[in-house]
Amino acid sequence: MSQPVISVEHLSKQYDLGVIGTGTLTRDLERWWARTRHKPDPYSLVGTDPEKSWLQGSILALDDVSFTVQQGEALGIIGKNGAGKSTLLKILSRVTAPTSGVVKVKGRIGSLLEVGTGFHPELTGRENVYLNGAILGMKRAEVDRKFDEIVAFSGVEKFIDTPVKRYSSGMYVRLAFAVAAHLDPEILVVDEVLAVGDAEFQKKCLGKMSDVAGEGRTVLFVSHNMGSINELCEKTILLSDGKITDIGPSSKIIERYLQDEISYSKKVTGSDNINRNFVGPLEIKAVWMENSQGEETYLFRHYDDLVFCMKVVSNYKPVVVGVSVKDFYSRPLIFLSNINDRKILSTDSEEVIIRVKFNRNLLIGGEYLVTFSLNTDKNVHCDLWRDVIRFHINDTALGNYLALSPQKNEGEWTVSEV
Repeated sequence: MSQPVISVEHLSKQYDLGVIGTGTLTRDLERWWARTRHKPDPYSLVGTDPEKSWLQGSILALDDVSFTVQQGEALGIIGKNGAGKSTLLKILSRVTAPTSGVVKVKGRIGSLLEVGTGFHPELTGRENVYLNGAILGMKRAEVDRKFDEIVAFSGVEKFIDTPVKRYSSGMYVRLAFAVAAHLDPEILVVDEVLAVGDAEFQKKCLGKMSDVAGEGRTVLFVSHNMGSINELCEKTILLSDGKITDIGPSSKIIERYLQDEISYSKKVTGSDNINRNFVGPLEIKAVWMENSQGEETYLFRHYDDLVFCMKVVSNYKPVVVGVSVKDFYSRPLIFLSNINDRKILSTDSEEVIIRVKFNRNLLIGGEYLVTFSLNTDKNVHCDLWRDVIRFHINDTALGNYLALSPQKNEGEWTVSEV
């Protein structure tokens, strides 16, 4: 039976907002003396109310958090920015202390919280490897045995004797991850730093973290890439406003996060606040996405059919429809057009629903934006809804990065009356 290696009980962390103190003891005493006499703050910021400058706000980054992690478990931690994910990892890694609560950790922790954590910029890559080993309590002989493997994994052999302050952010994180993963920590803690690396390196890192968990060691992984979380972690914690709102199987928690924490909309209409360029006479009334069962959704899996739907008002026939998909780096990935597919879209009804099914979905896990356009067959622009639909691919096969280049554009087009 596995043993708990991390136990967190009623953990809270409070931060004070604003500037704390004036910078010198003399000014602090002058401020205190003015306050005791109910006088305005002599060092209040220009443009603020001196009478209210004494009020220092605070925020609970973590609020009564409790959970346990078993040995050999890979635990995902997800949530919106500001939910408390990084604060939690910093406390577990003993970078900062909690305001209240108890944290019990059994074993050495290898942490990769942000680019540069634990590295001295003036030291070379080689020296930082040995420095991190010493911090983890390892002897020089132990680091010697792992050194070649670390350097080979990081891919910075040519620069290993160069001060790391001259490294690019990608080189920095490559070496930092290699050190954290290879120096035999019982617990590996990784924050959202792998986004700095390229696709190939991210794949390598996920594979290494999977190996670490398979060897009976523990992994805590924070990421906004739901595909990576689902692939690596069997169990996931959902944080919101410093509190644990749910904990359980990764697929279930990810689905709740996407539904509750991110403002997706299954159907968008013309009355919504959208980025639109409308000329007429053809008009788009509503857009949405469906799965192959005809259900409206914004959640898909790798290889699921993607069905893009438009409600169109038309007194001109035939029409030309365009659907384009790009990732959050604005890289175009899919473009569908009935003209390209030699499909004439025409009907006797004034209001119709046009659907195009894309059954070659090789998109990797992540979020994507959809733009819809409507033109006449004479290539006259009528209506354009830019980046109006946001959908999510929930998982991916590791190593499948075909979505980094545009895919073959073929769709199955249908027209139906409303």
